[in-house]
Amino acid sequence: MSIQDRKERERADRERLIVATARELAEEQGWNAVTTRRLAERIEYSQPVLYSHYRGKREIIGAVALQGAAEMAAAVRAATSSANSPRERVTALARTYLDFAARNPAVYDAMFQLDGGLIFADEDTPQPLKDAFAALLESLDGVAGDGVHPELFTELFWASLHGLATLTRGGRLPAEDTASRVELLVDRLPMA
Repeated sequence: MSIQDRKERERADRERLIVATARELAEEQGWNAVTTRRLAERIEYSQPVLYSHYRGKREIIGAVALQGAAEMAAAVRAATSSANSPRERVTALARTYLDFAARNPAVYDAMFQLDGGLIFADEDTPQPLKDAFAALLESLDGVAGDGVHPELFTELFWASLHGLATLTRGGRLPAEDTASRVELLVDRLPMA
């Protein structure tokens, strides 16, 4: 292995450490607790080293969001792959999405609530975000109904799930009724 390869590997390892540490700290204490100083202390590198990887907290939030998007896409695809019907597939999508949001609140916030400097719904959208949307789109394939644009339908379904996730987490909707809400939502779709 060349010196350059080793340096690149070490740099990638530091970036993974920064993201994992930011994520851990945010899940433990919230995003307000994530500062470059605290991250530098936790990873045992100086702040200038941290800044050599990310220009600041916004970019770190973006990196966490991209990691979360990749994880959510994988979870949705895994959960929906064994579904035997469109109804089972959409139900698995909804449950998996809501479970991901509930189990990873800081990551979910990085993905959809905080400014991570990421562009959505554009040709410049980072690939992990495109892939997460594609996982939703694939799972909803064929259930939008005749004449309904699949991407628009996916955006609307995603917005419904996001609303459920956000309102439940904020205590506005009782968590014990989540399964009933998913069933009600899925039952309203025009599936055969």
